[in-house]
Amino acid sequence: MRSRTDHWSFLFGEIALYSLVVLFVTGAGLTVFYDPDMSLAGYDGVYTPLRDVPVSRAFASTMEISLEVRGGLLLRQVHHWATLVFVAAVCLHLLRLFFTGAFRRPRGLNWLIWVGLLVLGMAAGVTGGVLPDDMLSGGSLGLIQGITQSVPLVGSYLTGLLFGDAVPGERVIPLFYWVHVLVLPLVMAGLFAARRWLLRRHGRTHYPGAARVSRPASFALFAVTAGVLTLLGTVAEINPIWLYGPSRPGTIGAGAVPDWYMGFLDGAIRIMPGWEPVIAGHPLTLSVLIPALVVPGGFFTLLAAYPLIERRLTGDRGLHHTLDRPRDAATRTGLGAAGIAFYGLLWAAAANDQLAHHFDLSLFAVTWFFRVAVVVGPVVAFEVTRRVCLALRWQESQLLTHGVETGVVVRSPQGGYTEVVRAPSRVPSRT
Repeated sequence: MRSRTDHWSFLFGEIALYSLVVLFVTGAGLTVFYDPDMSLAGYDGVYTPLRDVPVSRAFASTMEISLEVRGGLLLRQVHHWATLVFVAAVCLHLLRLFFTGAFRRPRGLNWLIWVGLLVLGMAAGVTGGVLPDDMLSGGSLGLIQGITQSVPLVGSYLTGLLFGDAVPGERVIPLFYWVHVLVLPLVMAGLFAARRWLLRRHGRTHYPGAARVSRPASFALFAVTAGVLTLLGTVAEINPIWLYGPSRPGTIGAGAVPDWYMGFLDGAIRIMPGWEPVIAGHPLTLSVLIPALVVPGGFFTLLAAYPLIERRLTGDRGLHHTLDRPRDAATRTGLGAAGIAFYGLLWAAAANDQLAHHFDLSLFAVTWFFRVAVVVGPVVAFEVTRRVCLALRWQESQLLTHGVETGVVVRSPQGGYTEVVRAPSRVPSRT
């Protein structure tokens, strides 16, 4: 049997690692020219439409990187694209680990590392997106302010810790700068080092019938990853801050949207009813607290704890080095489909205004559709996926039990008719 240790789905983790390397290299180059200073001064750069407009030093230095530093715009765009690809690769790798059962003992810590990398990648994208201090990042700061202020009891203190005495003030971008360029990269590098140690200790998982082998890092895949990111940074414009202009408190550009991996948060806030009860004379902003903190917090907590939950429910405490086929774990696969449906519907809800506009629908009706769909959709996805998995397993069992129908019918000497069947020519696919 041909070894399946080189299955294409194993490459997502390597693409995430190589994208992170590109992030580190391009980020180091950008750090040389960027100034995280929020004090205002008249713009005196080469972009004449903004000449003498009051801008922060953070915005002016980002403009200088984009339009005056040789190769600066390419660095910025490659850096941004690498962030998008990194988070996408981590998401796909987590899906591969989940649907094949690669999170089971002894790899529970490896699962937690990848969940942590997903959260840290999102945090890095948010903190990095704020640094240019343009109109788009100003909208992100407004959202962050609203989320922190919605936290009961300590919301005002959290807001003061981030922004100082005034919003946006002059504290938040320098704070996010050091988190973005120092804290998050060190933690992410440490997690990848821990993952490497776990791989050496436990080895790689494999599909049934394949040998367990150690595969060295591929320089060719790194070169391809870096090349694709460079090509995207060259031909696909992203975050043109000179078109957005400098940040102005309380103002955001029309059609502004977050990066793709934060779309679910935008969608959750859009479809949440405007609940704001008053308790003991204090308003509780549930319309922000639930979609921005409770829903993502619960989702990622459940994601991190799933290996423990499954082990408790199934009583399976054995060591597993062989991967499952998704169809062989119908309930788990159904839960994965439900999670994807939940995330996808929230993500699509972030475009409720665009859907209503382009399809000439009522925004009220579209919003209510998503309110119902995020509850009903995951249930439907779970049951449909589970039944499909069970049907595929039944089909295989019938094939192995009765053989393959040939369409050839023969008559016995006694006058009876039977169909000629043959044994399957190969073992059913393991993927």
